[in-house]
Amino acid sequence: MSVSDLTRKDPTAPMNDVTISDRAPEPVGPYPHARRAGDFIFLSGVGPRSRDTTEIPGVTLDDDGNIVEYCIETQCRACFDNVRMVVEDAGASWQEVVDVTVFLTDMKKDFAVFNRVYEQYLGETRPCRTTVEVGALPTPIAIELKVTVYAPRDGGVGP
Repeated sequence: MSVSDLTRKDPTAPMNDVTISDRAPEPVGPYPHARRAGDFIFLSGVGPRSRDTTEIPGVTLDDDGNIVEYCIETQCRACFDNVRMVVEDAGASWQEVVDVTVFLTDMKKDFAVFNRVYEQYLGETRPCRTTVEVGALPTPIAIELKVTVYAPRDGGVGP
């Protein structure tokens, strides 16, 4: 099954339905933006790319596609905005985010700014969080988020 074969499904559909957002950047591989399993929604890794373009907000590339410079704050904001679109398109709300895994390519340089932006976006929601440094990400980005949402199908209240 290709990504183009996957479509957004009704949030009341059976377990394991997938979400392909019409607003968030397209996945860079053969996977959906998110998949529901019971009352949980698991997002694929989401970066700061823009939809329908190769543009990455806050990144300057050389002619060979290598990063010349980047603004981690701009990338963080774009990343959180993209995650919010996927969460909403999956039929959930920002307040139902329960876990975030953060991948940064330069922890020492970027963590303080990332943490400040994170507080602005998720400070009141207070999900669990793990932050790890990685050597590289699949596209020339400095941050990627992996998010889990608890959104009961029965209309119950999440966290």
